[in-house]
Amino acid sequence: MNPARAISKMILAVVALGWMVFPGLASAQIKLYLKNGSYQLVKSYEVRGDRVRYYSIERSEWEEIPASLVGFAATRRAQTEKQVQQQKALEEARKTERETYQLPQNGGFQIAPGVRLPTTEGVYAWDGLRVITLPQSQSSLERDKKRMALNIALPGPILKSRSLVVLPGKEAAVRIFNPQPVFYAQFADGAGAHIELLQIKARKNDREVEGIESSLKGKLGESRSVLPLERVQLAPGLYRLKSAQELAPGEYALGEIDQNKLNLDLWDFGIDSPNNVARH
Repeated sequence: MNPARAISKMILAVVALGWMVFPGLASAQIKLYLKNGSYQLVKSYEVRGDRVRYYSIERSEWEEIPASLVGFAATRRAQTEKQVQQQKALEEARKTERETYQLPQNGGFQIAPGVRLPTTEGVYAWDGLRVITLPQSQSSLERDKKRMALNIALPGPILKSRSLVVLPGKEAAVRIFNPQPVFYAQFADGAGAHIELLQIKARKNDREVEGIESSLKGKLGESRSVLPLERVQLAPGLYRLKSAQELAPGEYALGEIDQNKLNLDLWDFGIDSPNNVARH
């Protein structure tokens, strides 16, 4: 099998196996609804005459209650809805696998023997096996709550106010297992000349891209972690971008920086160790 195809199939298989192999993730967790609207989280249950016997996940033991207290219709409905949601997630994973991790048909610029870029504009990563389409994610501005709390606690505006540029989610959807991939920025306006590689900080629910400090007189500066790139123009509008060093496992993004201003639309990805492939 083609190595690129094998890796993409492995990623898709992990999604499916999360439900089929690991019972704690899917059918083993059943919401056994009661007629009063509450429910018990159970591993399995069975009806024995006028009693319902179930294995409680919370207490790790078998218990029984009168069958007259159980809302069987609500329990079956919840199970059906869960199965529908799982099927939708699996279909979405298959779509991502098709659109992101499959080698494109020949047609664009050749980057390796038998491997060409798509003809459409965008940012692509080449890890030696796959051409990966990097989706564009929109970051947003939020106030630095820690800095705000310190300013409130202090008697005067000693500290500069600070805002953060953040991306939603603690990690990017696209994972790359080569620590030094090559990127291709293909835009008619030559945007690749201004695209930089950013190392971003994973937080609890999002990822911090940069900080913007300002005072009462206005914005003073922007701070971000920019990594050195080797940049080569291959054709009009097409640039090859390669990190000057291997990237440590973590979160990254490619972003257009013009006159020191970062465009909030970023191409984000994560670098993973090959040993962590099963996690995704």
